[in-house]
Amino acid sequence: MEARDIIFSIVMIVSSFVLTYKWMSRFSSSNYAADAVVVLSAMVLIGSLAAMILSVDMRMRRIESMLEAKERALRINILSVEENLDRKLNVVLNKTNNTAEEMSRRMYR
Repeated sequence: MEARDIIFSIVMIVSSFVLTYKWMSRFSSSNYAADAVVVLSAMVLIGSLAAMILSVDMRMRRIESMLEAKERALRINILSVEENLDRKLNVVLNKTNNTAEEMSRRMYR
């Protein structure tokens, strides 16, 4: 989690406080207890939303790093299989060439 993410979360919570407080003070009566509950509820709601977004971001980064590791391992395995096939094909090709040369020598005798 980066500092930028934490700062954005704090900004979300503070802006929800300011927005809700201003909104409630403009349109409500003088019932301050209800105003405080509404403002606090809005702050908790935005705080939990920010935590959920950060949690999803962390999970996606973890999945991305796992996929990169699997991709690297797959690439290495493909390279080793390719090298192994090259070696085996070279052996078969050499045997085939030797057999063809031997047969051409026998034909010219």
